[in-house]
Amino acid sequence: MNPFITHTGIAAPLLRRNIDTDAIIPSREMKRVSKSGLGEGLFAGWRYTLPGGRERNPSFVLNRPEYQGASIVLAGDNFGCGSSREHAVWALAEFGIRAVIASGFGAIFHTNCIRNGVLPVCLGEDDINALALRVQRDPQSNLVEIDLQKSLVRCADLECSFVLEEGARYMLLNGLDPIALTLQQNELIDKYERVRRNKHAWAFAPFEDRVEGALP
Repeated sequence: MNPFITHTGIAAPLLRRNIDTDAIIPSREMKRVSKSGLGEGLFAGWRYTLPGGRERNPSFVLNRPEYQGASIVLAGDNFGCGSSREHAVWALAEFGIRAVIASGFGAIFHTNCIRNGVLPVCLGEDDINALALRVQRDPQSNLVEIDLQKSLVRCADLECSFVLEEGARYMLLNGLDPIALTLQQNELIDKYERVRRNKHAWAFAPFEDRVEGALP
């Protein structure tokens, strides 16, 4: 997983409230057995004119020429509510979205973002609207910069601070998913296993030696 330290990119304003995970990736788009290809289904109900089709809706923000290459989404409150599908974050990540800035997130979606290298930035609605106004003047020139080390978002003359729980911040800064985070404790895990094997050797004996009466 790539570390998130600083990122500068085009921000696409999608200032709707309560964008749920089914809107982020409809269930009909989740037919694959891997994460690969899910980006094509991102916001499929809005990006395309027909359900299941691939004719682009020219009015949808991510299809507009000035927002091509967007890597940040500016969203309304309660982004990622609804079902717990991790596919929603996988689709965002594969599409190229590195961060979502909203005034609130669905709790499970927020956790899934951290575990998959997408930064969820929580700002007040006034700050998000102010960012959107600056971006809309010229999205290609008024890029949004996010500095996770300093917990700052900048765009043109605007600077906003945000707060992220320290454990989540550590995972993103170091590019760690939960497995990689656990493996940082390898020495302690190995020590625990050695002590456990010595104390409870019977539990690690071959099955035939563990049947009733085989061990004292």
